[in-house]
Amino acid sequence: MVVATHSAAPRAPAKGRILTCADKLFYEDGIRTVGVDRLIAASSVTKATFYKHYRAKDNLIVEYITNRHHTVRDSIEAIIAAAPDAATTLRQLVQAAVTEIGTPEFRGCPFINAAAEFADPAHPVRQVVTMHREWYIDRITELLRAAGHPVPGDAADEFLLARDGAFSGGYAGDPIAASAAMSRVANRVLDDVAINER
Repeated sequence: MVVATHSAAPRAPAKGRILTCADKLFYEDGIRTVGVDRLIAASSVTKATFYKHYRAKDNLIVEYITNRHHTVRDSIEAIIAAAPDAATTLRQLVQAAVTEIGTPEFRGCPFINAAAEFADPAHPVRQVVTMHREWYIDRITELLRAAGHPVPGDAADEFLLARDGAFSGGYAGDPIAASAAMSRVANRVLDDVAINER
């Protein structure tokens, strides 16, 4: 998986430590189960420093999920920039997902996990999740259109559903079976490109 950081202004060292610790703890243990005192201890800051930078845990949660979006976006854009064509890009995105699912620290999709903890669609966390998923589906649709798929929007929905299923099944069940199933769906989607080109 390509890891990239977004191009926002540099954070203060303490603020960056807090976010780094929150990113790890929220993803590993769940957002609501990790309290402010644990975040403060893990990031080696004072309570005053935590509240100076974030004022409330909710602000940190929104920054955490926003930062996850930036990381995924930058990783995908790096794959797109390096690939020779759209079909290759899509295959590399599948491989990146398979690689991620196979890592020991994998805990599923952070966006699906966050959505499960914040049921209200109007909550700022859910709004970031929705924005991320809309961005992702739009980007996959653009790639499928560039690859020559006859119905890129429908195919992108299938691609995202396969990815969602693989991320959920890869964590809760058998990661090898989940990855293989995602690869089969992606191959069928891309086979439609080849058929369309004949």
